Amino acid sequence: MSEAPLSILIGALVFLLLLSAFFSSSETGMMAINRYRLRHLARKGNRAAKRTSSLLDRPDRLIGVILIGNNFVNILASALATIIAVRLWGDSGIAIATLGLTFVVLIFGEVTPKTIAAMYPEKVAFPASMVLVPLLKILYPVVLLVNWICSLLMRPFGIRPGQEGEDQLSSEELRTLVNESGLRLPKKRRGMLLGILDLEKVHVDDIMVPRNEVYGIDIEDDIKEIVHQLRDCQHTRMPVYRGDINNIVGMLHMRKIARLLTLEEVNKATLLQETAEPYYIPESTPLHTQLFNFQKSKERTALVVDEYGDIMGLVTLEDILEEIVGDFTTDVSDSSQDITPQGDGSYIIDGSASIRDVNKALGWDLPTDDARTINGLITEEMEVIPEASVCWKIKNCRFEILQVKDNRIKSVRMFMAGTL
Repeated sequence: MSEAPLSILIGALVFLLLLSAFFSSSETGMMAINRYRLRHLARKGNRAAKRTSSLLDRPDRLIGVILIGNNFVNILASALATIIAVRLWGDSGIAIATLGLTFVVLIFGEVTPKTIAAMYPEKVAFPASMVLVPLLKILYPVVLLVNWICSLLMRPFGIRPGQEGEDQLSSEELRTLVNESGLRLPKKRRGMLLGILDLEKVHVDDIMVPRNEVYGIDIEDDIKEIVHQLRDCQHTRMPVYRGDINNIVGMLHMRKIARLLTLEEVNKATLLQETAEPYYIPESTPLHTQLFNFQKSKERTALVVDEYGDIMGLVTLEDILEEIVGDFTTDVSDSSQDITPQGDGSYIIDGSASIRDVNKALGWDLPTDDARTINGLITEEMEVIPEASVCWKIKNCRFEILQVKDNRIKSVRMFMAGTL
């Protein structure tokens, strides 16, 4: 080797530095590549993605072949650089070669190629796989020996190189992934995906219509009043009860009674005959569970009960779907808005408004752990039923109670501190 022309030695050294850059960039590119995109491309039949995925199935072997190649070319380059330096500067060339090669390898063989690979992992990993796959086959016995020795060293720490790593996304990680998708995912679709992820955190009592707002028919009312109520009804299903909402007789579908209303043949016996068995669910049922329960039972409306069996409210399939896609219908029976913006930046909010709806509409973060409505939140925080004109603060939200009636807060003026 020392008798070879200097130009050949320098050319060989440059070639080895290029190989060092290749192995360094391959290592970073392979490790930095998006595994989920890689699997997607592999399923679509991309050959480079399939090769890369097969290499990453055993990262211990992949790293083994890369490091064997990288260390081999670096050591060989060091020997060549020493020979070249000695021939040029004598014995003092050893120190020059050590310092010079360290700098050159660091810049051109490590930092630069690894930075490029980290920025463009696919563009580096896919072509590199064409070299690494056959190289792994050639060096397989050496790689196997190195991995066996390494596995013996790692075994006391409970590490098994052949085991699959934790490569599954949790719901919170998936939420972060959806939030950071940016323009690649339209805002509405992003909202729907987040809505699906939120279903497991929300229970039916968070979205139900409370019992005092449930629209139903008291079978003990006068038949003329009942008929008038049926003609003005804007719901497709409603509960029929006797005297009190807890004494449910059944659920009435307006489609079954519409023809009789036209013929004016409605009476209490007919109504009772057309009612169906009510469907009850516990208040603590998560929304994602209830969605499947609706599908399984072929029901669309459920009565929510507490641990004592008392009616707490009513929830429909539409209510759950709106948690995913947003409000896609308008409740024509609701003639007033729960949230009314004011010119000074504050809001007049109905005491019966859902805290979750307020948070979603205004982007606030009012606590929803215990109370469900604004009235419940304020009375729970103050621990008394307040008088009108009382001011209070919850976190950074300030409010002024405007009206109290029947031991309930009817309306309140609210704003975030610093917005006025």
